[in-house]
Amino acid sequence: MSMTDTTTIAARVVSVKPVVLPAPGRGEDLRVRVSAPATGRDLPVVVLSHGFGWSMDGYGPLADHWAAHGFVVVQPTHLDSRTLALPPDDPRTPLIWRWRVTDLTYVLDRLDAVEAAVPGLDGRLDRDRIAVAGHSWGGQTASMLLGARVLDAAGRPGEDLSDPRVRAGVLLATPGSGGADLTPFAAEHFPFMNPDFTRMTTPALVVAGDQDRSALSVRGPDWFTDPYRLSPGGKSLLTLFGAEHSLGGIVGPGAAETTDESPARVALIQRLTTAYLRTALDPGDPAWPAACATEPGLLGRIETS
Repeated sequence: MSMTDTTTIAARVVSVKPVVLPAPGRGEDLRVRVSAPATGRDLPVVVLSHGFGWSMDGYGPLADHWAAHGFVVVQPTHLDSRTLALPPDDPRTPLIWRWRVTDLTYVLDRLDAVEAAVPGLDGRLDRDRIAVAGHSWGGQTASMLLGARVLDAAGRPGEDLSDPRVRAGVLLATPGSGGADLTPFAAEHFPFMNPDFTRMTTPALVVAGDQDRSALSVRGPDWFTDPYRLSPGGKSLLTLFGAEHSLGGIVGPGAAETTDESPARVALIQRLTTAYLRTALDPGDPAWPAACATEPGLLGRIETS
C-alpha cells in the first residue's frame, strides 16, 4: 500500500514485540515494538521515543494510527523505563539521556534486523524516508537527531548527534531551553535539560499544549514552543487549546498521567501528525497543506516558519 492509498482507508496492522536487538555495552539488549501495515511496499519508517518511565507498550494512539496509515513504527524501550527498574545508583543513570539518543540511532543501524524479525516485513521498508518522533523527554531525545545539542555548564554546545538518515521529526510536548528557565531542582538534577535548538535544521512539527505547565521550568506553557521558536526555519507549530502535558491522552487510554483526557484532541493529533509526516517524507504529497487549510478548527492553531 502506498502513501497515496492510505488517504481514506486504514490498513490492517501487524504489531510484534519484543523484537530484541543485541546491544553490547548497553547493559541491556534493546527491546522494541514494531507496528506495520500488513500490506504494501516502500514503507516509510518512524522511530518513536517514549517519555520518562514509559516503554514500547505506550503511545498506541499514535503508533497504531501511523501504522494503519502506511508507516512502520519502531518503539524502543529506553533505560529509564519503569519496566527495567534501573536503580538510581546505576552507573548509566547520569547519561541516560545520551543512551536514549544511542537507542534511536541503534534502531536505524539495524533496520535489517527489524525487518527480519517481523513476519512478512522483510524488503518492504523505504530507508530513504525516515522520521523520528518523541513525547516529553522523548521529544528532547528525538530532537538530538534533528540537530539540537545539549549545552554544557559554560553554555558551549556539546556533541553533534544529528543523523542524516532522518528527514523529519514530530516533537510532542518537548521541554524547552534550560539555564535560567529551569527550576533550581531541575537545574541540579537534570543538567542535560539545556538544549540548543539553533542548530536543529531538519524539518519538524512541534506540538504544544497551551495549558502544559511543567514543574521543571519557571516559565509557563510557552516553554514547550521553544523547539519551534528557537530553531531555524522549516518548522511548524501546532498549539492545542486546553491541552496539558499528555496532549489529551496520546500515551494511551486510562494513563494515570493524562489529566486532560480528550478523544477529540487525540484524533486531531493523529490526523495532523500523519498528514505532516506524509508530506515531510514525500514533498509531492499534498496531505499537510491540505490539512492546514481545514484544521485544527476550534481545537488549536498552526504556525509555520
